[in-house]
Amino acid sequence: MRHLITTKDFSKDEVLELFKEASEYLDEKPRNTLKGKSITTIFFENSTRTLSSFETAAKRLDAKVLRLDVSRSSSSKGETLFDTAAILDTMSPSAIVVRHQHAGVPASLASYMHCPVLNGGDGKHAHPTQALLDLFTIMKAFKNEVENKTIIIVGDIKNSRVAASNIELLSRFGLKIILVAPPHFMPNVKLEKTYKLKEAIDQADIIMSLRTQTERHQKQMYGSLKDYANDFCITKELIKDKKVIILHPGPVHRNIDISDEVLADPRSLVLKQVKHGVAIRMAALRKLILENE
Repeated sequence: MRHLITTKDFSKDEVLELFKEASEYLDEKPRNTLKGKSITTIFFENSTRTLSSFETAAKRLDAKVLRLDVSRSSSSKGETLFDTAAILDTMSPSAIVVRHQHAGVPASLASYMHCPVLNGGDGKHAHPTQALLDLFTIMKAFKNEVENKTIIIVGDIKNSRVAASNIELLSRFGLKIILVAPPHFMPNVKLEKTYKLKEAIDQADIIMSLRTQTERHQKQMYGSLKDYANDFCITKELIKDKKVIILHPGPVHRNIDISDEVLADPRSLVLKQVKHGVAIRMAALRKLILENE
């Protein structure tokens, strides 16, 4: 049984094949590729973009979608993950998309299921489809010539599953990664690191800003988000007229992660990432469901 728990689950060749298929889906036309299939979404952690993106992807392929309302499910009454998995498995879904605030839950769930499990984000661990759509967006912007391009990842990197997945995936495709963050947001990884945003921007072809993960902080790191923004907000003053693209996984803290002016700039591809996300998730759902038949 094949699952998508981390970006490592797809080889480099499989990623490129996925991108080729996703490109075809950018026309946003409905298909009947997954007609008769059913996809269950179970999100133990709040989400708007990822949940709606997966559900839109499934419906464009003509699959039925069952959204499990976790707030009203038995898990909120003490049911174990094993019990939840057993119940879901008896419904014979074609695939399950799960998000959870604790790392490792999608992998645990996958070990009980007889259908593919796709990780919609787990704790600080991984968010594979986000990294795939980010790389897809980068490759589109640079006409597939991404090797040796420099990307700076800015913000709360230590607590970001998006950063973790991107570091793994982008490294495999030959991008140079520079991490930009204050010391308490910096992970212990062997990559170039700095806290000087302006100097890093001078080297960048791609800027990826991250949301500050305040919900994952055990104690307050900054006096206020405004203090953080003074050091790490992406502003027009910093990027000037530099040839660069700007990414963010969303939701964006406006004028904290990225200024309003920069979000409105043609170099900001944040909305394009959303469009690309549906296409990538269509390709991933089709691949895993049909390969596991």
